[in-house]
Amino acid sequence: MNPGFTGSPLDRADRLRNDVEAFNAALNDWRARVLGLDGLDPVVASEGGLKWISMAEVDVSVDLILLGLANGKPHFVPLVEGAGGMARSPAVWRALSMLPAEDAAIYGTARSLIDWHNNHKYCGRCGGSTKVFRAGWGRQCTACDAEHFPRTDPVVIMIAEYEGKALLGRQSAWPKGNYSALAGFLEPGESIEEAVRREIMEEAGISCGAVRYVTSQPWPFGGSQLMIACVADADGDQLTIDYNELEDAMWVTKDEARAALADAPDKRFGAPPPFAIAHTLLRRWVEM
Repeated sequence: MNPGFTGSPLDRADRLRNDVEAFNAALNDWRARVLGLDGLDPVVASEGGLKWISMAEVDVSVDLILLGLANGKPHFVPLVEGAGGMARSPAVWRALSMLPAEDAAIYGTARSLIDWHNNHKYCGRCGGSTKVFRAGWGRQCTACDAEHFPRTDPVVIMIAEYEGKALLGRQSAWPKGNYSALAGFLEPGESIEEAVRREIMEEAGISCGAVRYVTSQPWPFGGSQLMIACVADADGDQLTIDYNELEDAMWVTKDEARAALADAPDKRFGAPPPFAIAHTLLRRWVEM
């Protein structure tokens, strides 16, 4: 099972982004399709995938971002206004539970780009207003001509392992009974392994040694993040929880994790949704 938001079938077509004539040709291609959105949420078509609309159905005043090509056919997303950030509506959670993996990956890219544009309307160098350029994959300052490009923030997400058990935690905002892997942003001057050890120590008071990389996943909420999933070898199991970060933390066995992943009636806790990398991480740990 591949991590969520991966496996997009689109050719990102970087070669078209600096070619104004080619981009205009894509905009005028009668085969072009535009991603249907309800605000920032994806619209699910009757057959269960993303809904795509024709260029004729799009307001001509809206900027379009070129997501890529599929069989030579251009695919765009409208640059809608909205304060996305960490906000996730119940509708987007329902949609992601229905979408095929490749469609979720396309939506994830679109959502990340839209959020980035909405958060970078002004130049970080001089404060001037910025405009869309490079087929929607950049913004340029109208005052000093500085060019700005989308960035990805690295995040470590991990479980500590000790004597066959995995450490999971929960935050108070999550649905009752749900637990997940611990996570945190990498800090400047820090390696992935160092960030994993620091976050586990800060949140749960557990010292760790060896760190093993498992897999990664783009995450389109709260900006554009790259979730780097790891397993760390814990030196002990005595918890000292930082209640500013976590509501609770606990050690779980592989049998308990299997029950949660299978949504068994007698499960000890609720598992993360399948499109979250914490789900993939927990499943792969169970299979180790």
